[in-house]
Amino acid sequence: MHALIDYLTEPIVWALPFFGLFIAIEYLGLRWVAQHDTSHRKDRTTSASLTDSATSVSMGIGYLGVAGLFHAASLIGYSAIYQAVPWKLPADAWYTWLLLFFAVDTLWYGVHRFSHRVRIAWAAHQAHHSSEHFNFSTALRQKWNLWFETLAWTPLPLLGIPPWMIYVGFSLNLICQFLVHTESVDRLPRVVEFLFNTPSHHRVHHGSDPEYLDKNYGGILIIWDRLFGTYAEEKHRPTYGLTTPVDTHNLLKLQFHEYVSMLGDLRRAGSLREVLGYTFGPPGWNPAAGRDASGADRKALPR
Repeated sequence: MHALIDYLTEPIVWALPFFGLFIAIEYLGLRWVAQHDTSHRKDRTTSASLTDSATSVSMGIGYLGVAGLFHAASLIGYSAIYQAVPWKLPADAWYTWLLLFFAVDTLWYGVHRFSHRVRIAWAAHQAHHSSEHFNFSTALRQKWNLWFETLAWTPLPLLGIPPWMIYVGFSLNLICQFLVHTESVDRLPRVVEFLFNTPSHHRVHHGSDPEYLDKNYGGILIIWDRLFGTYAEEKHRPTYGLTTPVDTHNLLKLQFHEYVSMLGDLRRAGSLREVLGYTFGPPGWNPAAGRDASGADRKALPR
């Protein structure tokens, strides 16, 4: 019961009406531009699709239900870890919240990068990249398998951060990330673009163009990408979606098709090396190359 109460009071739940408002305003604006604007920006109106947006929102609704279950279960584990460590950080201290902000954002970079580079994690995360449109509704196109993120947040209670704060910190991080899923905002001032994840940076992340693949993993801050060599600047409008499009609005297929593909590869595996490669190698791994396939041969990578 306490877990459910904590879940219902997370910031992301209270932000849902604002998500809906932003999605509606952006969609209506894009449709208006499609009908009246003949300028060079008209190519961006392709990011308005009612069916695609409805699919993304449906995936977001499913995420809320699944996240509630994962959070209820993880709260037990986080609480046990928190009680076991001898240090406890006060929830009313500014430095605890500052540590939470940087810890969550750093962990998010690591989790996000792992989710793109290890196939068993990518099999879940690819659902978020399955849309060939890029708008506020795309931010709600969330995966339903949260096992890896649940494990990845365990360093936070080890630091002495109260478990309920973990959900608040992660929710606030996701709220900020919602705002970067848009083509309606161009470049921001240079200092903002240098420090923070922005719509321009995140458009690159959702691109499948060779120069954009596996770039800009940051959540709120983009400095992790700059530090660890995964930053790319937006040079042109990206091509969105997966390099192997799923061409469906079926929610179950969008969520689980890559698991099916991975199981098919595992059934054909002829050695332990191939089993490990198909499971823990990067998406597109194949026995012949022993590494990433290139270009269009990379299966289910973000596009």
